[in-house]
Amino acid sequence: MSIDKDTIICISLAARPSNFGTRFHNYLYQNLGLNYIYKACTTEDLEGAIRGLRALKIRGCGVSMPYKEACIPLLDELTPSAAAIQSVNTIVNEHGRLVAYNTDFIAVRDLLRQAGLPPSARVALRGSGGMAKAVAYALKLSGYENGIIIARNEAQGRALAQGCSYEWAASTDGVEADYLLNATPIGMAGGPEEGHYAFPEPMIERALAVMDVVAVPAETPLVHAARQLGKSVVTGAQIVALQALEQFTLYTGQHPDAELFAAATAHARAG
Repeated sequence: MSIDKDTIICISLAARPSNFGTRFHNYLYQNLGLNYIYKACTTEDLEGAIRGLRALKIRGCGVSMPYKEACIPLLDELTPSAAAIQSVNTIVNEHGRLVAYNTDFIAVRDLLRQAGLPPSARVALRGSGGMAKAVAYALKLSGYENGIIIARNEAQGRALAQGCSYEWAASTDGVEADYLLNATPIGMAGGPEEGHYAFPEPMIERALAVMDVVAVPAETPLVHAARQLGKSVVTGAQIVALQALEQFTLYTGQHPDAELFAAATAHARAG
């Protein structure tokens, strides 16, 4: 890859940057002959970082925790899904105008369709933050009407539940559901709850399917337990890859074919 004065820059902002996006995007740039480069970043000055997108003409910016909601007042336009969810994971610089998207929603929606669980299934979503909002919105628009939001933050949990016409609960106690979806950091490598189950084992045993947004490790305790029980599983690694593909298309205007997408995903996961 050759870098020159015309190279287009894309970045990501996260509290704990990973190499997945860097390896995924740069692999595609190189294989498609695009004069782009991608770098994962973190910041303690979000406002300054967003100003830098304009000042340096940075084309695209991925947004991860804890910036998905905090960045909204700093942007110029929210696309319909980002506005409805009030959570952003992708910023595209359109000639100095910063436009916000939520490609997490797109990825989760598509994976829900692939999972094939009937809309009559009862869903239980754990979490109330930016990623949980994306998952809840995808569930609602996919036709899942019978659901419950499990969140320790009562104000956020109730607000999310009300927006989806779901129930709210502070804990998993007494909750039963066909589809369990974790949108919290429980089980995340290096986190305070690494090695923990996002749902109690009896709930996992009774469920038909599981989705875990945690991408590292790819096999979280929840995913491992569900696989052992023969449940249908959607992993955070799948979500990360699909949302990254959507970001790539927004930044470059190109959509890699299935073979190249698979190769880029494998390359990114190997790093």
